[in-house]
Amino acid sequence: MGPLDRLRTPLARLDRERRPGRGRGARERRWRLNGPEDRGKPPRSLVVALVLACAALITLDYHGGTGSPIEPARRAMGELFGPVEVGAATAIRPFTAVPDWFRTHDSMRDDIDGLEAENARLRQQVHTAPYDRNKLAEYEGLTAAADTLNYAVVPARVVGLGPSQSFSRTVTIDAGSRAGLQPDMTVINNDGLVGRILRVTGTTATVLLILDADSVVGARIGNDMKVGFLHGRGVLGREGRLDLELVDQSVVPAKGDVVVTWGSDGGAPYVSGIPVGRVTSVFSSLRESSQRAVIQPYVDFGALDVVGVVVPSGATSDRAVIEADGSLR
Repeated sequence: MGPLDRLRTPLARLDRERRPGRGRGARERRWRLNGPEDRGKPPRSLVVALVLACAALITLDYHGGTGSPIEPARRAMGELFGPVEVGAATAIRPFTAVPDWFRTHDSMRDDIDGLEAENARLRQQVHTAPYDRNKLAEYEGLTAAADTLNYAVVPARVVGLGPSQSFSRTVTIDAGSRAGLQPDMTVINNDGLVGRILRVTGTTATVLLILDADSVVGARIGNDMKVGFLHGRGVLGREGRLDLELVDQSVVPAKGDVVVTWGSDGGAPYVSGIPVGRVTSVFSSLRESSQRAVIQPYVDFGALDVVGVVVPSGATSDRAVIEADGSLR
């Protein structure tokens, strides 16, 4: 090869590298056009076609309903994918329901605890309902008795019985000197005469029952209001009775006659006109020419609960006072 040929060869190589689409620059440009970032992009024509297809479907299905041209395709897709969706939901339901099960279990436990507490409260109300009704009836009866007898009374409840070894028939009530009570005050309930106060403390009082063997009560009997004295036998319960001895020995009481209190000077220990009981039988003594009547008291001493202590109207008390007109003060 001569000198001219050696000079032509580099020039030809340089000319080929400068031509468009030739050489390293062209290969680099082609690589950039077909690089990895361009391979994942859809062609622009495909995107435009999809947009136009969506617009056409929306236009055709605008009114919807069974008359839509898309309805058959929608129904076919539902028939195809419906069973798949149902199966998938059934398969994953046990897993998705686990959190709800724990939440529901805790909520149900709380509900059960609340219902059990409510049932216990209702059962207690059912069990105590007779007692509550009886107590309410006794308070109402005491109010009516105060109105009928025209006496003011301080209501109280029996909280204890006297010891049997003392051989006295007493009860303890939950009202004392702070409620305006004093010894020798009359104690009644809604049925009649209960007894008299023996002694008081600040908050309690001891009541001697008329059934006590040492109790003596002045009484009147029958329509002619003959006077006499009632003596207790010391027996409580259904067999508890009183013996009436009349001052006028010639008077013969009649069975069923009503006995009321005679009354004491100043209303102590007994005020007048309090019902005591009725005559059940009469015994005559030929030797002594006297009559003795057996009295069944109106008060059930075996079931004493609510009582009232007769106090002067307007007396100072730490609790409500039932006035003579039946009102509370």
